[in-house]
Amino acid sequence: METLTLLFLALALAMDAFAVALAAGVTLHPVSKRQLFRLGFHFGLFQGLMPILGWLAGLSLQSLICDYDHWLAFGLLSFVGGKMIHEAFGDGNDKEKTDPTRGATMVMLSIATSIDALAVGLSLALIGVSIWTPALVIALTASTLTVAGMLMGGRIGMIWGKRVEVVGGLLLIAIGLKILVEHLLA
Repeated sequence: METLTLLFLALALAMDAFAVALAAGVTLHPVSKRQLFRLGFHFGLFQGLMPILGWLAGLSLQSLICDYDHWLAFGLLSFVGGKMIHEAFGDGNDKEKTDPTRGATMVMLSIATSIDALAVGLSLALIGVSIWTPALVIALTASTLTVAGMLMGGRIGMIWGKRVEVVGGLLLIAIGLKILVEHLLA
């Protein structure tokens, strides 16, 4: 695989992770180094492992997952986005906000943003490309853009406050909807 092609592929796959990280940074303002590491590490890990899983699975898994992967991504992103919107309208007396860099929320976001990478792995298996270098480049790119997105989101969140949390939630839902529509129209 050509270097430029691989870089564009990695950037394309990392765009969802960047957008989700931007929304996460908005809700967390200020963002801690621990939160940056957790989300950057996990998004990079999932973005790197999913193409490997897709590559290993080959054609047999493609027919099983292609019918519903877009619904899964849409559902996960909509759930987390809806939760962010709900928390933004809270009166402040509710329990502490959910940290999207922890627990089930982080796992759901990691899966939702890396499902496309699974399909890329399947595609690379079909054309006979070794997966190891692409997986590493995809993981590092996703991790880097996740950290950048969180830092940007944290700054935006400090300036705009709860209004941006609503926008962040809507952004997650829009990303899920984009994934759904692209797959339904394909």
